Amino acid sequence: MTDARERRIATLTAAAKVKSQTKTDAAEQAIRRLVKRGEPITFQAIGREAGVSHAFLYGHPDLRGRIDRLRAQNRPNQAEPAPAATESTLVSTLTSQVNNLKKQHRRQVQALQAALERAHGENLDLRRELARRGWPGQPAAPANHAASIATT
Repeated sequence: MTDARERRIATLTAAAKVKSQTKTDAAEQAIRRLVKRGEPITFQAIGREAGVSHAFLYGHPDLRGRIDRLRAQNRPNQAEPAPAATESTLVSTLTSQVNNLKKQHRRQVQALQAALERAHGENLDLRRELARRGWPGQPAAPANHAASIATT
């Protein structure tokens, strides 16, 4: 080869390296900007942002690896679907709901018992008042009947 030809080849090779490095730097900066803006990291987005082709990005293993890693971080893991309700999770959830309903039921029953006792007491008081006033047709309640009402 001639000396002039070797110089041209060396010059073109150096220019290609500079051009490749410039595109690599542009792609790196595009990645940083996309990450900073919170945009999805894709080959298409980086190529558009950096002004480089898909082939360039795919052809550079360092860039390709970095883009693949960032894409994997930003997207939900598709290999593992969203956790479905497993049998044990379902059983514990239902058990918890049943226990809460039992507590609620006990409170309601206690409130109803208290209300019933008050109503029996008021009823007894009213019967006694009627008997005291001599209301016709209302026999006075026997003492043991009043005790049996209060205990129910």
